[in-house]
Amino acid sequence: MSNILISIRRYQAQDKEAVKALHYAGLAQFGTTEDPYYDSDLDDIEGIYINNNGEFLVGTDSDEIVAMGALKRVSATRGEIKRIRVQRNCQRRGYGKTILLRLIELAGELGYTELCLDATVDNTPARRLFEKCGFTETRRGKVGAYNLVFYGKKLNEGGNYNGSSY
Repeated sequence: MSNILISIRRYQAQDKEAVKALHYAGLAQFGTTEDPYYDSDLDDIEGIYINNNGEFLVGTDSDEIVAMGALKRVSATRGEIKRIRVQRNCQRRGYGKTILLRLIELAGELGYTELCLDATVDNTPARRLFEKCGFTETRRGKVGAYNLVFYGKKLNEGGNYNGSSY
């Protein structure tokens, strides 16, 4: 996957509808549906992510948004990776990994020393990606109707992996 053809940039207000469409398509892929309570962050991406010591990235291919991911502040030292999505016909090209690795790098630049994230139990591709990138399962639990696997990752100074390679 050395020829990844994706451009990564910060979310812009005009991306809102494309980002929401990508998010909901990703949920549908694993039998999950739109939930206004859990998805309300997508109505204030700038406030929740970008302007709150976090980030929201989109990946484009030929000016079409085909991937996305976010970093959300949990505390002064802890960030949460959110909203990793890749358009179905673009999966298995390294786009999700590219977004995830950039978010990990940004987390270190923002001073975070640990990261967390979660995935539904049934989302095997995402869980494999997270584990491949050094996240370890910390627990399992249910949030609302969703059975989730929770992951954590320690970053050393500068946001690098602690002894893991990409």
